[in-house]
Amino acid sequence: MNSIVESRLLSSLEKVFPDEELSAFRWEKGSALADEVYSFQIALRIRPDAAQEHLSAALFVQTQPDLAPFVLLRQVVPVPSDFPIREDHDENVLRTGPGLYPDLLLPLSGPLTLSRQWQSVWVTVNPQRQAVQPGQYAIQLKLAAEGSGETLASETFDLLIMGEKLPEQSLIHTMWFHTDCIATWYGIEVFSEAYWKRVEQYLRNAVKHGINMILTPVFTPPLDTEVGGERPTVQLVDVQKSGNDYRFGFDRLERWVNLCLDCGVKYFEFSHLFTQWGAEHAPKIMATENGREKRIFGWETDAAGPEYEHFLDAFLPALVSFLRSHGLEKRSWFHVSDEPHAEHLAAYENASRILKKHLSGFPIVDALSDYSFYENGLVERPIPASNWLEPFLEHQVPDLWTYYCCSQYKKVSNRFFCFPSARNRILGTQLYKYHIAGFLQWGYNFWYSQYSIRPIDPFRVTDAGGAFPSGDAFIVYPGEDGPLESIRSEVFHEALQDMRALTLLEEKIGRDAVIRLLDDGLEHPITFQEYPQDDRWLLEKREQVNQLIRKNE
Repeated sequence: MNSIVESRLLSSLEKVFPDEELSAFRWEKGSALADEVYSFQIALRIRPDAAQEHLSAALFVQTQPDLAPFVLLRQVVPVPSDFPIREDHDENVLRTGPGLYPDLLLPLSGPLTLSRQWQSVWVTVNPQRQAVQPGQYAIQLKLAAEGSGETLASETFDLLIMGEKLPEQSLIHTMWFHTDCIATWYGIEVFSEAYWKRVEQYLRNAVKHGINMILTPVFTPPLDTEVGGERPTVQLVDVQKSGNDYRFGFDRLERWVNLCLDCGVKYFEFSHLFTQWGAEHAPKIMATENGREKRIFGWETDAAGPEYEHFLDAFLPALVSFLRSHGLEKRSWFHVSDEPHAEHLAAYENASRILKKHLSGFPIVDALSDYSFYENGLVERPIPASNWLEPFLEHQVPDLWTYYCCSQYKKVSNRFFCFPSARNRILGTQLYKYHIAGFLQWGYNFWYSQYSIRPIDPFRVTDAGGAFPSGDAFIVYPGEDGPLESIRSEVFHEALQDMRALTLLEEKIGRDAVIRLLDDGLEHPITFQEYPQDDRWLLEKREQVNQLIRKNE
């Protein structure tokens, strides 16, 4: 075809920058399990030697009728990053300077405007657990000029949809879900009907992407909050205070639980009952006393004092009674304080003591990387950062979790804008290999500046006001009609699908054989800090996994 438009099919692991030449290899065929979400891209531009500099064209999909309803086109939109990465980063990055990075996925509802710069369209095939017949599907993408209808480009992706389905996800996965950010961005009152509708939209999006545990704000979470400051109140439990006595109402918590269960949530992660970075204070807790609502605990509260312990001695038995009456004992997890360090050992020990009085039988987890907290019995289920896992793995800590945030930018996997997508997706393979039971990340939708001092516009400010490398604080954008996804959210979901596919293959050929397959041909076995860094290895290894699943059907 002699056309002024140049096109190329790419994998989902490429990031197409408008200001650089496209060197990515063509990716024109692949395979997926029956209910798997599969993504690829088509990159487009006007040829540099063409006389025309701009044109408007529509992109169409043609495929077999039973697959067509499940193919979605979205435009990859570059968004600004003022702070891509810290200066002492490693070499496994795409670029390091401020600028525009491809990330936002916008539904393609009209024609594309093409220029001499490369851009890409994200193609998602999502059967959504519906009955698509196994077989080979040709997905043809045609670019037609506006007005004349002339075909300017045509590419065909061959997708094999297999007969078997992914096994259920066993990994417990949470990204902290910030309902105050939702209320702030959309300008709606917390607990209004508009609030509940928006929360439902984001819950369904989170679950669709493999998040099966939801941070549940029994009290306003004391997370990333300026000392002495406070976040908007999203407290789900009503508190009535009369002298030294307390009564609790759980109507809003019950509505929250029912909504989450309806959206497919499996686990409830109750918000931290002590402040971040030390467990020295109480979270913000609102109560009605003498007919007036006021804050009764907060930064002014000594967490080790008798008043707050007395409150928890009343609250926790009431909460446990609610959970048991709703059959939630095996779905409920608790936190003491986020990211304590060695100097906080005494405060954390006291806080842990208070909770253990009432939460026997409930798992208590916290993000911490100091092995001594576990060694001293202060937390039964630690969540060390991915770059601090070694002592926990060496001691074979059972049911081990891990997490990453802004500090994990050397060697290990993460989801920053400037990282290759393969560095995002490799985590699924690592989680599988090391029997990791849970994964936590703090920012599903944190749309505030650091310490929650002010709201930010996530379409313009992607680094929490210069605090964290772009990509750390959120993985979805607030669209007018609900959540807008990102390259990073889709690729991370692919990582979770990889983990489930490996689990399926293990059922067929055994775990030892799967591990040998993963490490085959590598100079060093896969760890959290050593792993293949190129796109092609991940893509081809997943194809090998699929071939073996088919062979052993």
